[in-house]
Amino acid sequence: MEIDDFTDTSQHVVDLRMQDIHDVVREGIITEAQGKALWNWWSHGGAQYQGTPRALKPMVPASGPKFGFVNVLYYFGGMVAISAMSLFMTLGFQSMGAGGLLAIGVAYLFACLKVADHFKARGLAVPAGILATLAVVLVPLVVWCVQSLLGLWPPGGSSNFSDYHTFINWRWTTLEFATLAAGVVMLWRYRLPFMVMPIAVTVWYMSMDIANALMQNHGFDWQFTRDVSLVFGIGTIALAMWVDVRSRRSATPEWRQDFAFWLYLFGAIMFWGSLSMRDSSSEFGKFMYALLNVALVLGGAAIGRRVFTVLGALGVAGYLGYLSHRVFQNSMLFPFVLTLIGLGVVWLGVWWQRHEEAINARFARFVPEGLRPR
Repeated sequence: MEIDDFTDTSQHVVDLRMQDIHDVVREGIITEAQGKALWNWWSHGGAQYQGTPRALKPMVPASGPKFGFVNVLYYFGGMVAISAMSLFMTLGFQSMGAGGLLAIGVAYLFACLKVADHFKARGLAVPAGILATLAVVLVPLVVWCVQSLLGLWPPGGSSNFSDYHTFINWRWTTLEFATLAAGVVMLWRYRLPFMVMPIAVTVWYMSMDIANALMQNHGFDWQFTRDVSLVFGIGTIALAMWVDVRSRRSATPEWRQDFAFWLYLFGAIMFWGSLSMRDSSSEFGKFMYALLNVALVLGGAAIGRRVFTVLGALGVAGYLGYLSHRVFQNSMLFPFVLTLIGLGVVWLGVWWQRHEEAINARFARFVPEGLRPR
């Protein structure tokens, strides 16, 4: 109903939903914290409303399936099936030749999509996502078989598809581009977050194989490979942030799921791993590495992505270990100073917990709305 006069003391009954609060927050009329407080006040009898409060899927990606025995069975069985058609493919299986493998791969792929449709139609999103993911994993096998049968496989490449997951070679890039294209199409079709996993893994593979392609005329250089992986890591993180923002702002519930998780995970691993393999010859460079890891810890907390916090903490721990065993190895005071630092971090955690809401509100000013913690 429409309320024209807010000074009217008569009691109005208004049908309110959590969606209304999200809309007001999105328009910037009130903050997210104020919206939550207002909803809690209303839902506990602070105002008159018609009916019972109706929970609404938040305007941010869902946190994903809960950790339970059923989901453990789902993912364990799914990973076994995925590994069987990728990492654990035996030479005996490949003895059927490219034609036999193609027939099996295509049959598996369409069967997986058919079962995924069946599960999704019945609201079983987790098993549907696992079956659709297995279909994406089968794409490089199918493409490799087609190339081999048509004589399009570049000479000098491996004759065993199982090497795709164990050997770095520029010839695999054709399979990787095909997997990315098929993965994006299938993801658009099914809209299930777990399907991003093989896409993220393929980007990781591609970072190594493209580096191999660029080194054909100069020989292998692991430092160049490391730097290419660093660039790919930064690019993957940027893509994850874009996906994260788009997902949170989507008006469609299916697209408000956490599609950025796997991109964040592999992007952070590529970036941090490559960064950690850089051996600075100066103490200042090592100190800057430690500061960058501190920034990862704080950045991970600011956007609610634990992978950055965990990797940043490992980097800081590695730097402190370096100081302990190299720089201050003969110092008796260093262990005591390090103990005080550790206790200071614990105290900081206690203080942070007491003032977490106010701190998050301050951080929120510097973090784009689409990247704030869920």
